[in-house]
Amino acid sequence: MDNAQWLVVGLGNPGPDYASNRHNVGQMVLAELADRTSASFKSQKTNAMVAEGRTGLEGPRLVLAKPNSFMNLSGGPVASLLRFYRLESSQLIVVHDELDIPFDRIKLKFGGGHGGHNGLRDIISAIGTGDFTRVRVGIGRPPGRQPAADFVLRDFASPERAALPNLLTDAADAVEAIARDGLTAAQLRFHTVAD
Repeated sequence: MDNAQWLVVGLGNPGPDYASNRHNVGQMVLAELADRTSASFKSQKTNAMVAEGRTGLEGPRLVLAKPNSFMNLSGGPVASLLRFYRLESSQLIVVHDELDIPFDRIKLKFGGGHGGHNGLRDIISAIGTGDFTRVRVGIGRPPGRQPAADFVLRDFASPERAALPNLLTDAADAVEAIARDGLTAAQLRFHTVAD
């Protein structure tokens, strides 16, 4: 059995009022991953809801975590989770919404800055490094002059909702591919030639 272990954090805001917002797409991806492993989220002392499972029968172990804090305070729970499971930042995968990627696309990367994303900013500050893997789920830019802050805190539009299940499936597949095959192989699979 593969002894590799990954902490997979889905960013979002807590509570039912935010559950379907674009900003919560990271937590939607974690719900998909938990369904695949028949794992259920339980409250944990790290200020997060946690579910544990494997990618396949003998695949790497995934610790799926949804911080109970608001997006801009994600760092504290992530730092606590890394300490609790004795994991390095190189074993962290953060799944988050990304304005700079068109809706229904995903991009995978390791390291870098926060790009204006408040959840990433707080995680980098709390753990002292940006050296972790990101699954960036494209939500596109707001239409017209709508402020980005309003756009991310709105639910997906009707046409987007029709395509959302496929986007969540792709992002969950990407997390599993990173854990099982490594980032480079996952990038080759999920980044199209046109990129």
